[in-house]
Amino acid sequence: MACQRRRLVVDARYQPLADRMRPSRLEDYAGQSHLLADGKPLRAAIDQDRLHSMLFWGPPGTGKTTLARLIANYSGSAFETLSAVLSGVKDIRLAVEHANQHFNMTQKASVLFVDEVHRFNKAQQDAFLPHIENGTFVFIGATTENPSFELNNALLSRVRTYVLRSLTEEEIQTVLQRAIVDEVQGLGDLNLQVSDIVLEKIATAADGDARRALNWLEIAADLAEPAEGETGLVITEKVISELASERSNRFDNKGDLFYEQISALHKSVRGSNPDGALYWFCRMLDGGCDPHYVARRIVRMASEEVGNADPRALTLALDAWQTYDRLGSPEGELALAQAVLYLAVAPKSNAAYTAYNQARNDASLSGSLDVPMHLRNAPTQLMQNIGFGEGYKYAHNEEDAYAAGETYLPGPLEERIYYEPVARGLEIKIKDKLAALRQKDAEAKANKKPS
Repeated sequence: MACQRRRLVVDARYQPLADRMRPSRLEDYAGQSHLLADGKPLRAAIDQDRLHSMLFWGPPGTGKTTLARLIANYSGSAFETLSAVLSGVKDIRLAVEHANQHFNMTQKASVLFVDEVHRFNKAQQDAFLPHIENGTFVFIGATTENPSFELNNALLSRVRTYVLRSLTEEEIQTVLQRAIVDEVQGLGDLNLQVSDIVLEKIATAADGDARRALNWLEIAADLAEPAEGETGLVITEKVISELASERSNRFDNKGDLFYEQISALHKSVRGSNPDGALYWFCRMLDGGCDPHYVARRIVRMASEEVGNADPRALTLALDAWQTYDRLGSPEGELALAQAVLYLAVAPKSNAAYTAYNQARNDASLSGSLDVPMHLRNAPTQLMQNIGFGEGYKYAHNEEDAYAAGETYLPGPLEERIYYEPVARGLEIKIKDKLAALRQKDAEAKANKKPS
């Protein structure tokens, strides 16, 4: 009954605990000390009431909305808010009208907070620009996506971007403890008994998201059991374990975290760290990434990072993908994990990757260079008569099956060398062989009689 009464306090409408517990003072704001500690630029701007338009970029539950409200409160500004999920140009115009009215009455700019600003299209984002320029409002946007890709350059150039970080487990525990004892906005009226172990479990499962932690705490309070021999309620470990069992790590398919974790996997393989590679592989699967996508990336890494230093890596990667196709999840994921580990410990060479990119660039930029005459086939007498194939040396008829001094690139690119094997793995032998062949070429050219 206590929980039901608490939900009817505010205007007969249920207000979630996470919303009720928004701090009204910076001192109670959890996390983001890199932005709000004494002497930091954002804190100084707030303390000195020198506001500027800004963008908060960070994962869910890191306090973007709360911080925007605090900034408005500290400056004594009117607070207008829009959600890009629900709003359109009409709503933007209405917010601008309100800001203009407030400015005309007070000579003070409003704070316009735009949540999920990356969801606005270009035209909608552009609608803010003149009003940011003339000072109608201080613009504060919030986004979970990389603004470099999701926001217009014109808007980005007019705001300062602040990166908000996931809260630590200790910071989330502080938020939870405050909610447990707060009798006005929190759960203090329930006399909850919550052990340190339970708090730690909630904080760990919340994965840096304070909103998620408070939501779980509120649900757990509804499921709490009467304390034995005492007044009040107890939140048990069992309740929290059941709530957190549905938890999954943040992955955000096709969003920033998607590409960040792929990057971490790729760089762990490149850095020959099997533990890091395996961890990020598992994180991606745990977050819901399609194993076929991971398999494609593994095949790519086999060529890009290992290459000819160990050609078996590509075969193993393809075999792992085929194995996954046949077995499915979860059995087939072990084959992909095996391939990840093999790539991580294999000798590394990006020589094939580098050579391919250089040759591709030359092919694109060099125009339609003619195929050298000696490399052209001459199946007809006419073609023979005009010199097709003239002077070509058939390699199998030469010593060691190598035609020393022969050239295979168009004239302007004749001296180009794209493939430079590294001194690792099988490429050690390839490097030695190419060095010997190039020495033969040099000797053949030196001994060639002038025509």
